[in-house]
Amino acid sequence: MVEPGERGATRIADRVVAKIASQAAREALRGHAAEAVDAVAVGDGGLTDVTVARPNAVAAVRGGVARVRVAVELGYPSDIGAHCGAVRRQVIERVSELTGMEVPEVAVTVERLHVPQWERPERKARRGRDRVR
Repeated sequence: MVEPGERGATRIADRVVAKIASQAAREALRGHAAEAVDAVAVGDGGLTDVTVARPNAVAAVRGGVARVRVAVELGYPSDIGAHCGAVRRQVIERVSELTGMEVPEVAVTVERLHVPQWERPERKARRGRDRVR
């Protein structure tokens, strides 16, 4: 039997924490978007509050502390503050739960807002002429 002082340590790589954070952000946005769509009436324009792309995360691990940066893309219109708060809470919870690390900082960046495509027959017919020259 190896004494506790002679044992090695388990090190969790930055990229592993980043992958956990990315998945946690995706879970948060998926759950928050579903709640928001239920709460918001979808109008004639067909606007919905959905996430578009997989969140990208980067983590820096030092000792038992992980600092995380997450970049997300959101549908427009959306409650950006609520989405970012949901991502922050979920990332802290999941990273702490799965790694046992403290997560004092989660920076969430919205890289892009996606506007739904408007279905107008007259715009489809002129698609080639709509380019900026």
